[in-house]
Amino acid sequence: MRLRPLAVDALLATALAGVALLLGPEAARQGQRPLDATAYALVLLVHLPLVLRSRAPAVVCCLVHATWLGYITLGYWAVVCSFGPMLAVYTVAALHRLRVSVPCAALMGATWIYAGAVSHTDGWPSVVGQAVVYPAVLWRFGVVARRSAELSRQLRREQAERARREVAEERGRIARELHDVVAHHMSVISVQTGLARFVFDTDRHTARTALDTIDATGREALDELRRMLLVLRADDDTASAGPMPSLERLGEMAERVRAGGVPVSLTVEGTPRPLAPGVELCAYRVVQEALTNVLKHAPGASAEVRLGYAPHQVTVLVTDDGEGVVSDRVRTGGGHGLLGMRERAKLYGGRISIGPREQGGFAVRLTLPTSATATVQGDDVTT
Repeated sequence: MRLRPLAVDALLATALAGVALLLGPEAARQGQRPLDATAYALVLLVHLPLVLRSRAPAVVCCLVHATWLGYITLGYWAVVCSFGPMLAVYTVAALHRLRVSVPCAALMGATWIYAGAVSHTDGWPSVVGQAVVYPAVLWRFGVVARRSAELSRQLRREQAERARREVAEERGRIARELHDVVAHHMSVISVQTGLARFVFDTDRHTARTALDTIDATGREALDELRRMLLVLRADDDTASAGPMPSLERLGEMAERVRAGGVPVSLTVEGTPRPLAPGVELCAYRVVQEALTNVLKHAPGASAEVRLGYAPHQVTVLVTDDGEGVVSDRVRTGGGHGLLGMRERAKLYGGRISIGPREQGGFAVRLTLPTSATATVQGDDVTT
C-alpha cells in the first residue's frame, strides 16, 4: 500500500517523538536534569516540524535546531531530542545540494558541542567525536540517497527515450511495409486501367471486370493509407482533423497578419485553377511560414504576397521591405521554419530561394510544378 509523502513524514515524526518521550525518564538515571512538563513540551516541538521535512527541508532543519538549542540551554539532556535534528540533517542532504546540506550538518555538530559545554562534561573527546561523526555519517547517507534518486530519474528518462525511439523505429518499419502494399495496389490499378481502356469498346465484360478490380483495389489501398497515417501519427498528435488549407484561404491568412500589425498585400496573377492538394498545401505553408517570420523578426515591415499561375507551374513570392527588423531575433543560421520550407519544396519537386533583397528586406520565392491535366485556359489575368 503506497502512502503519501506527507503521511509518511507524519508517521516518522510521531515515531521519533514517541522514542524521545520514552527516553525522557533515562535522563535522571544518567545524572542529567530530570525532564519536566516544559521539557516534554519542547521534545514535541522539536519533532513536530518534521511533518513538513520533505516540503521545506532547510527551513525545517533550522527550526528543529533552534528549538533543540532552547531545550539544551535550559539544561535538559541533549540526547533525548537528538533524533529529530538527525533526521532533519539527513533530509537536507538527500534533497539539497552541498551548499545547503553542508552548513546544516555543521549546525548539528556545533549544537552538539554547545550541549557538551552547557552540561560541563568531562568527556570532551567523546563529545567532539560524536559532533563530527554523527553529522558526517548522516550527511553522507543523505548525499548517497540524493545521487541514487538522480540516477534513478535519469535512468527512467533514458528508458522512456529509448522506448520512444524503438516505437518510432517500429512505426517506420510498419510504414515501409504498408508503403510496399500500397505501391502494389497502385500497380494493380494502373494495369487494370490500361486493360479497361484497351478493351472498353470491344469487350465490355472484361472492361467491367477490370473496373471492379480497380474499385476493390482502390478501397484496399485507401484502407492501407489510413493505417499508415495512424501508425505515423504520434500519440500526442492533436492536429486538427479538418480539411487541409488551400490557396483559396490566403486572403484569410493575410487578414490575420494585418490584425497582427503587419500590412500585407495579396496579388494573384493568372487564372486560379484546381491544383493537387499536396501542391496547394506546400504553397500555403510556405506563405504562412514566410509571413510568420515577418511578424517575428520585422514587426514594423510591410509584406507583399504574389501568387502566380502559369501553364505548368505555380509561383509564390513573399517579400517585405525590411522596416523594423529586430536584429536580436534574426538567427544567423537556418531555423526549423526555413528548413521546413526547403523540405516541402524538395518533396514536390519545386525550387525555393530564401534570402535578403538588394533593395532591403527579405524574399521567399517558391516555384512548384503542377499537373499538366490541371491546366486550363489563359493565365494572363491579374487580380
